[in-house]
Amino acid sequence: MRYHRWVIADDVDLLAAQFKALSNPTRVAILRWLKDPSDFPPQLEPAEDVGVCLKHIQARAGVSQSTASQYMATLQQAGLVTSTRVGQWTHYKRNEDRIRQLGHDVLGEL
Repeated sequence: MRYHRWVIADDVDLLAAQFKALSNPTRVAILRWLKDPSDFPPQLEPAEDVGVCLKHIQARAGVSQSTASQYMATLQQAGLVTSTRVGQWTHYKRNEDRIRQLGHDVLGEL
């Protein structure tokens, strides 16, 4: 069993959660957008440090706040993003180590 900060699961469950997270085109687009946080509007805290504010992700995706929150929760549960609270806002950034590991897992497991 592998222990992660974001979830406790065996490798198969984690891989399935990641594939589920990536099964939605908007969630895949969000991960691509987060690759370059400078493409989002400026914010008080640098996006490179804390991530991109949910309100900016929501606006770019053209979805409601609750849908954006659900998308980000799914990506976070899969370990593909991390979150940081800044005041009342939640900011998200890619978990590059986990994304890189996913590529290795796919090559080695499937």
